[in-house]
Amino acid sequence: MSFLRRLAGLSLRDRVRSSVIREELGVDPLLLRVERSQMRWLGHLVRMPPECLPGEVFRARPTGRRPRGRPRTRWRDYVSRLAWERLRIPQEELDEVAGEREVWASLLRLLPPRPDPG
Repeated sequence: MSFLRRLAGLSLRDRVRSSVIREELGVDPLLLRVERSQMRWLGHLVRMPPECLPGEVFRARPTGRRPRGRPRTRWRDYVSRLAWERLRIPQEELDEVAGEREVWASLLRLLPPRPDPG
């Protein structure tokens, strides 16, 4: 944000909101960029051949006892929930949709920013 403030010719003393500066400069919100990159990586993982190590780790289902307490959130579960909340793609259809490179890329380009909380 400090780089964008300098680029806009403003300082913190000008008391201009970060969202206003990003909007004026036409920069996507950081959360949107992070979500797009996570979804893009999900597409890569889904399309990887089965023998590639990252794809194997992504598809692995560990066996054995789990520790007590609340289960840890796995990246796969997080990304599946993110795809449902942001793109309305059910978890069952996620591998099929992400497997189509052009369709997946067009969906990510159309991904809208999250509404501002306040």
